[in-house]
Amino acid sequence: MLEFIGPALEHLFTVENFLWINLGVFIGSVFAAVPGLTVILCVILFLPFTYKMTAIPGMMFLLGIYCAGGYGGSVSAILINTPGTPHAATTMMDGHPLSQKGRTKAALKIALYASTFGGIFSALMLLFLGPQVAEVASQLGTAEYFMVCLFGLTIIAGVSGKSMIKGVIAACIGLLISCIGADPMTSYDRFTFGIPRLYLGLDLAICLIGLFALVEILAKAEKKPGPLVLDTKKMNDDGKITKEEYKRLLRPTLISSIIGVMVGIVPGTGASEASWFSYDRAKAMSKHKEEFGHGSVEGIAAAEAANNAVTGATLIPLLTMGIPGDGTVAIMLSALMINGLNPGLSLFTTQGDIMYAIMIGLVFVNLFMLLQGSFLTKLFAKVVSIPQEILTPVIVLFCFAGAYSVNKNYFDVGVALIFAVVAWLLRKLDMPPVPILLGMVLGNMTETNFRRALLISNGNPTIFVSSIYCIIFVVLIVLAVSTLIRSKMKEAKAEGKK
Repeated sequence: MLEFIGPALEHLFTVENFLWINLGVFIGSVFAAVPGLTVILCVILFLPFTYKMTAIPGMMFLLGIYCAGGYGGSVSAILINTPGTPHAATTMMDGHPLSQKGRTKAALKIALYASTFGGIFSALMLLFLGPQVAEVASQLGTAEYFMVCLFGLTIIAGVSGKSMIKGVIAACIGLLISCIGADPMTSYDRFTFGIPRLYLGLDLAICLIGLFALVEILAKAEKKPGPLVLDTKKMNDDGKITKEEYKRLLRPTLISSIIGVMVGIVPGTGASEASWFSYDRAKAMSKHKEEFGHGSVEGIAAAEAANNAVTGATLIPLLTMGIPGDGTVAIMLSALMINGLNPGLSLFTTQGDIMYAIMIGLVFVNLFMLLQGSFLTKLFAKVVSIPQEILTPVIVLFCFAGAYSVNKNYFDVGVALIFAVVAWLLRKLDMPPVPILLGMVLGNMTETNFRRALLISNGNPTIFVSSIYCIIFVVLIVLAVSTLIRSKMKEAKAEGKK
């Protein structure tokens, strides 16, 4: 580790990197502050721009968007009682009531400080745990990697959406899409329908522009949102946080950061689950339970620390095994691989200077988020009231420009439009899009390791239970599926009683 720190700092401390970090933080904060525009949508829109960058500035830019998006969603949640991102719904529980008490600035400052602490905590966990997990991952063979992929797909399919069956179907759709193009083992073409361009497969960025970005525009076109009136005068309070409140913030912020890291490491879980779980824990341990839901400073801190503590933790399985912790970092995998950086132990040995530069850079991402949040919060707040009729055409232009720029041909624009229509139809069927994304990302790895394992064992399926790691993942899959089924049955019973 120590031998890589010096070269990593040399790679990181450049004007270019810090400019891209700040630009990413600014874009992420602004984008996430607008209700309905998610962080994953923002990362997808700007992913094509990173294809011309080298690994470090590209990842710094995307990580800036990712981390700042965790804080940006809290701005609209506090100001207008509408979460800018799904995980900010927890912050809204106490953020908006505190704002209504005339303490808007205080609520925004608590959200910012807790987000920064959670983000830095998770970045340090990534820095120290990442190489250790990579060493364990180096002991995994093809059968073990297949079980890891299967575990990730099982979790993601189960926790996405209301129906586990629909989640599994969505993951299978993603796996099917990943099969388009040349067979990874034999190079025969599959599902190309005589179109030469499909022999190389579908570019992930182009598919995601249709699957997540353009479909949001179609969904917004079906609604008639009323104008958002934002009174910035209520941000003129002194924003003072008392010493007693600072003391009360310490424990929930630390515990929620730990919870966020633990949740983020497990593939398929995410910021929303971490936020709600941390909020519940903070309420249970608080001496001021009656304040929760009515403007509790502990509630805001717990939610924000947890959702930003997830950011660094989701990168641990991504960088060590190629298994994305959530949908957003799954997109970042393509930014790594286009620069020849394949996840695994080799990243921490042959490319250690680049990896440590990215991991240390995540600490600076959160520090710059703190600085921008301290001085530009009023600007972020004004973004909340941007009319949709102005915002929507801009996003559409970004979508088409991004789809065209990847390979500079109109075929890709057509692919993005087709995926938008497919995604719109799947939304009508209440199919979650995240399992499709993870199926596309993990499809090639899942298939290749499955087939290689069977070749090694001469077709004997017992190879998938031949090692202690395989058995551990089989047990985890069984436990995960049984837990998910039980929770879905409880939800169904609860709905039936209403």
